[in-house]
Amino acid sequence: MRRAGALLVFIVGGRIVQYIQLRERVKSAVMFKAPVPRYAALKTYVCEQIEKGKWQPNDKIPSETSLAETFGISRMTANRAIRELTDEGRLIRIAGVGTFVLPPKVRGTILEIRSISEEIIARGHIHSSRLLTIEKMEASAFVARSLELEEGAEIFHAVFVHFENDEPVQLENRFVNPAAAPDFLSLDFTNRTPSDYLLGRLPVTEIEQTIEARLPSKQEAAHLAIDLAEPCLVLERTSRTGQMVVTHVRLVHPGKRMTLGGRNSFDNTPSIG
Repeated sequence: MRRAGALLVFIVGGRIVQYIQLRERVKSAVMFKAPVPRYAALKTYVCEQIEKGKWQPNDKIPSETSLAETFGISRMTANRAIRELTDEGRLIRIAGVGTFVLPPKVRGTILEIRSISEEIIARGHIHSSRLLTIEKMEASAFVARSLELEEGAEIFHAVFVHFENDEPVQLENRFVNPAAAPDFLSLDFTNRTPSDYLLGRLPVTEIEQTIEARLPSKQEAAHLAIDLAEPCLVLERTSRTGQMVVTHVRLVHPGKRMTLGGRNSFDNTPSIG
C-alpha cells in the first residue's frame, strides 16, 4: 500500500488494482448514506471490486485496518463486513497471511461430494490420476479414532493425485477399514477411483466432514504443483455404513482450482465415498 497525495494505491499480486480518493470516499454520501449500515456499504464495495474484475480470484485484498482507515470506519465495522463475506463464500481468511478472493465456483457448505472423476467428466473434461502409495499399515492414534478401531490395528492406506485436463486438482489421502473392503489393496485403480469402488460396494448411511482453509505442506504443494503461499481447501471426511466406519479421507484442493458441490440425500442410494 502506498500513499500519493489524496490517493491511496493498493498493490495486489504485484499489480495496481484500485485507486481511491480518500477525501471523496470518506465524505461520499453514496458510500455511507443513511440508513445503509456502514458495514453493509463496505460489503457492497468489496463485492463490486470482485464483480468488476478489479480484484481477481485468489488476489489478496487490503487488510481490515487499511479498509477502516480508508473509509473512516472502525476496525470492528470493517471486521464485520469481511467476516460476513467470508461466511458467504466470497472471501477466505488465512491466519497470519491475509484475506483472499475466493473463485465464484466455490460453495460454502458441502453436504455431498461426488467422485472426483464424476465431477470432472460432468464438466466435459478429462480425469486422470496417479497412484503415489498403496499399502497395509498400522493405524496411528488419529486414524484409529477416525475408523473406530484400536490403535495399531491393521488398515489400508492409499494416496492419489487427481488431474483435470492434466492439471492437479486434488490430493487424496485415504484410510480404509479392511473389514469393509478386504480386497482394496489388490484392486486396479487405473480406470476408477477409490470413491467409485467404495460407492459401488457399500451404501453410505452417514458421513462426518469438516472443511478448513490452510496453507499446504511442502509435500502437498509439490504434488499439486502450487506455491507454499497458495491457500488450499482441505476436506476431512469419515463415511460409514450402518455401525461400521468404512473410510476416512483427507482431500486437499488448490483454492483456485477447487470445485465442490452437494445434495443432502441418503435415501438408500450411495451418495458419498
